[in-house]
Amino acid sequence: MANVSSLNTAAAGFDAVSAEVAGPRGRKPRKILSRRNIILYGLLGLAALYYLLPLYVMVVTSMKGMPEIRLGNIFSPPVEITFEPWVKAWATACTGLNCDGLSRGFWNSVRILLPSVVVSIAVASVSGYALANWRFKGADLFFSILIVGAFIPYQVMIYPIVILLRELGVYGTLTGLVIVHTIFGMPILTLLFRNYFTSLPEELFKAARIDGAGFWQIYFRIMLPMALPIFVVAMILQVTGIWNDFLFGVVFTRPDSYPMTVQLNNIVNSVQGVKEYNVNMAATLLTGAVPLIVYFISGRLFVRGIAAGAVKG
Repeated sequence: MANVSSLNTAAAGFDAVSAEVAGPRGRKPRKILSRRNIILYGLLGLAALYYLLPLYVMVVTSMKGMPEIRLGNIFSPPVEITFEPWVKAWATACTGLNCDGLSRGFWNSVRILLPSVVVSIAVASVSGYALANWRFKGADLFFSILIVGAFIPYQVMIYPIVILLRELGVYGTLTGLVIVHTIFGMPILTLLFRNYFTSLPEELFKAARIDGAGFWQIYFRIMLPMALPIFVVAMILQVTGIWNDFLFGVVFTRPDSYPMTVQLNNIVNSVQGVKEYNVNMAATLLTGAVPLIVYFISGRLFVRGIAAGAVKG
């Protein structure tokens, strides 16, 4: 036994010496400043600069006074920072007949956004869950209609929707616009939820059915807790689409219920008085702040949800 132990020890020592002589094994680490990395990060830096430069111009212009803007150097930082353009854009800028800034349009957009997002996501999630896990008669036809509806141009549907909302008595109101956004958001959201629920392990659904769980029990106790990423995707898509919408806002509402984007258009394209570029830039930044904040808060879950929903079709 002692001889065997001595032989094992000698063999281990020989292997260690051989490994040391042979040098390190495995893949050679890449250089940080390799040609590939320089080209890759250089192109990414140029792309980032291309998209960030207009934002930089907007921010610095919104913090300048008009005398400084008239000097013509749009890239220079403000000599004297002022937030008066932001205050005017929010509270006193004229948006047609009213001169109360974007504040009224902001709250109109909030009243449009919240019910549209909640209702459309709730209905689409249940519809996608039913299409993915519960096969019912006419499911394929229903899904085909949703796919077609997701790609119909909005402009084709404007006049029929105007007639429909007028007959319902909600044309020109925020309620009518909420209905429009909810309906037009459901096809693509249903497709996203259906693809996501299809990508989940089917064994979970079958095990729940064997245990006697019904439609709503499986949805709330199994599917819903696992669907946070796709809910974030749906929320970001709806928030971005509804908040940035101009066409539906100007067609289906009246001046006293215009959303923020329509009021921004009225401020920027006003032909009365002096063109205040600093106020225009501040109004644009205020209008785009909400979807940007939502995306920055939940951007990682957005990528996860998109990737998970693309596994199966």
